[in-house]
Amino acid sequence: MPLRNRVDPFGAIHAVPERGLFTGNRGIIHDPATKTLLRKRWALQAWIICVCQFRDVRREPMGRNRPGGKAGWTELFFLDEVTALAAGHRPCFFCQRERARDFVGRFGEAFGIAEPRAPHVDKRLHKERLASGGRRPAIAADALARLPDGAMIADGGSAYAWRHGKMLPWAFAGYGPPTSLDRFEAKSLVLLTPETTLAVLRHGFQPMWHPSAEA
Repeated sequence: MPLRNRVDPFGAIHAVPERGLFTGNRGIIHDPATKTLLRKRWALQAWIICVCQFRDVRREPMGRNRPGGKAGWTELFFLDEVTALAAGHRPCFFCQRERARDFVGRFGEAFGIAEPRAPHVDKRLHKERLASGGRRPAIAADALARLPDGAMIADGGSAYAWRHGKMLPWAFAGYGPPTSLDRFEAKSLVLLTPETTLAVLRHGFQPMWHPSAEA
């Protein structure tokens, strides 16, 4: 039985077999005795994206990974970085230092902050994340083509990612064939990727995609 630690672009956490390319966390939000989630869905404003393999570190997902047998941070998994960004996460400074510096640096460029820091990013993102009570703005179908690569939108409960002028339907197993923009006409669409992250993408941050996006 899969653990409930797979994250969709809306920021919700599910139990599905597919793990994805990246892990990450929102602090400690699980009970290591039962390997189930607590009622809360975040414990910190710093929601990060980590690589699944780093040095020789070995962790037991949703286990007791701190000294003394205490629960460590709750391992969450994402299809790819595009998905994690849509859910409101950002790269980790420990295992992805260069990518994290790139992300925060472009954040500074986007918002005119001379010396940007990760807490500046986290504070803004936390107000925008769906999973922490934020709201997503509506977007008209004729504005989709102006989105930066890596932006995600929702049509009801279905998520789509914008890449190279095409809209790709999202699933835990990967992206499906491109969908015509015509299908979104007269639909009530919303942006999933937080506006702060959209600004970072517009300033040149290149998110990492699942291989299915290349098909």
